[in-house]
Amino acid sequence: MTSPAATAPRIPEAVHRRRWAILGVLMLSLLIVVLDNSILNVAIKTISTPAPTGLGATQGELEWAINSYTLVFAGLLFSAGLLGDRLGRKKVLLGGLAVFGVGSALAAFSGSPGELIAFRAVMGLGAAFVMPATLAVLMNVFERDEQPKAIGIWAGGVGLAIAIGPITGGVLLDHFWWGSVFLINVPIVLLALALMLWLAPDSRDPNPGRLDPVGVVLSVVGLVLLVYGIIKGGQLADFTDPAVLGTIAAGLAVLAAFVVFEKRSDHPSIDVTYFKNKVFSASVGVIALVFFALMGVTFFSVFYTQSVRGYSPLQTGLLMLPLAAAQMIFAPRARLLVDRFGNRATTTGAMLLIAATLAAFATFEADTPIWLLEVVFFLMGAAMAHIMTPISVVIMQALPREKAGSASALSNTFRQVGGALGVAVLGSVMSTAYRGGIEDKLTVLPEGVRHTAGESIEATLGVADRLGSRGEALVGPAHDAFLHAMHVTALWGTGVAVLGAVVVALCLPGRPTAPQEGEGERKLVAAE
Repeated sequence: MTSPAATAPRIPEAVHRRRWAILGVLMLSLLIVVLDNSILNVAIKTISTPAPTGLGATQGELEWAINSYTLVFAGLLFSAGLLGDRLGRKKVLLGGLAVFGVGSALAAFSGSPGELIAFRAVMGLGAAFVMPATLAVLMNVFERDEQPKAIGIWAGGVGLAIAIGPITGGVLLDHFWWGSVFLINVPIVLLALALMLWLAPDSRDPNPGRLDPVGVVLSVVGLVLLVYGIIKGGQLADFTDPAVLGTIAAGLAVLAAFVVFEKRSDHPSIDVTYFKNKVFSASVGVIALVFFALMGVTFFSVFYTQSVRGYSPLQTGLLMLPLAAAQMIFAPRARLLVDRFGNRATTTGAMLLIAATLAAFATFEADTPIWLLEVVFFLMGAAMAHIMTPISVVIMQALPREKAGSASALSNTFRQVGGALGVAVLGSVMSTAYRGGIEDKLTVLPEGVRHTAGESIEATLGVADRLGSRGEALVGPAHDAFLHAMHVTALWGTGVAVLGAVVVALCLPGRPTAPQEGEGERKLVAAE
């Protein structure tokens, strides 16, 4: 006979009763972090136009506006998770929300691309403390048998943010200045702070790890150098330039030093022993690969819909609804496929579907029926739901409950690093391909503006607009060069997605079996 102590829930009854309300507050907190990026995706074309409409940001500056956020986010995620484990997840979440709100207000009133990049970094600082805390609190208010369902709903919240973000951004840009896409975060932050103070319990790790400032500095410096070199190579369309090669090599060297330091440290930012578990390593690796591919595609799809197809920011936001709708529909139900077919089959199939949708972009032309784009976005969203939900469950259940902050931080670190590198690498591929396609058409321009005009389609169209009737001859070639660059970039993304499918097929477990009590919380320690 089983004793009452053995079957008693580990969650206090008062917390258990309001667990779904707490999940709603956590999703609101998550919403602002995801909402910000999805709003920015629609606004990047507006920000790239000259003042007073925008800031006149170049493609490289746009990439940095995205990556200053994601690199700070990724570099501090693990330390933020450890601080949450040590100080209390609720306290850290509240502090992160406050910093994010302040950064959003500052970004809204940026006077130059440089200021926007800096204030986006402040937002990344706040987001780094929000994201891991939401999932860590979730793991501490739901019993193990309800965690997959709760994580599925949590992941569906990402789809909701993806849906709301572009539409909200489009409405704001139709009626207000570009900074309104950041200012909208402030009232959401205030609401989330009030609800979090009222509903959410605090929790912490009874044996938290020590902070690792050296590791944090090494990881951030290494990533910034690597991404800077990649973006610079794309701007110059020359990756053999000594400055580009030197910066990339320095970034890789610092990252290598980071790995060596973490292996030897007794309080590492990232405990490399976690990666002895093949399933855990494959899961975080796949997250990095899928966001590498998707962030790069999202970056160029906005220019395709607005610059080539002529849609407004609001119309672009509406075009992305199928992507978000599919995530909201399928994310909470993804566990049903996992129960029937297993993690390996479900996630491998979803990765191959992602690859197919990315390959579809390589066939799009200026007159492709728009319903085909809608179908591709829907299939992409469905595939994402069947990747993120099972992979998140695998990662979160691979560590003991008290290490939930660390597990969440690792998952999100790899997601952000993958996304940042995707924007940098695929953005640079697109820049290089675009310059190669447009360069011989720019000989009609004064020599001093040729290099700037060849950076992106927006730069070319901006110069053409200033030339009036003399610049009309550049519009067609600009569209053709962009479509060629988009096709090349989409095929690169397809290759990365196929690599992710191979990793999943080789490393993830098949159909799940019911674990013995406590077995799931020990499996990472036992795995070799």
